[in-house]
Amino acid sequence: VVNKHRYRRPRTARTDVNIKKLKQKLQRQKLSTTKVACEFGVSPMVILDKGQLGHDRYIKEVLPVALKYGNHVFGNDWTFQQDGATPHTHRLTQQWCHDDFPSFIDKDH
Repeated sequence: VVNKHRYRRPRTARTDVNIKKLKQKLQRQKLSTTKVACEFGVSPMVILDKGQLGHDRYIKEVLPVALKYGNHVFGNDWTFQQDGATPHTHRLTQQWCHDDFPSFIDKDH
């Protein structure tokens, strides 16, 4: 959590418990979540309805949120990096990221 003075307030154990409870509740409902973390905070949580998260849903529902958040927080001077999950490494996801993010670390680097 970042306040307007740009210093981090420590997350409390209560916050961690609330996040864990929310994730457990979403898993019981077969929903999944994703968010982007950086040194200035965490992006809005994206809650995905039932179903698998393939590259097409990832491109349509998750990446635009990451792009909007990154541009809002950093302007046009930031780099996007993903882990090796299947939707992240798909050819079309890699192409979207290359075309839309100001800077992008692809799956091969």
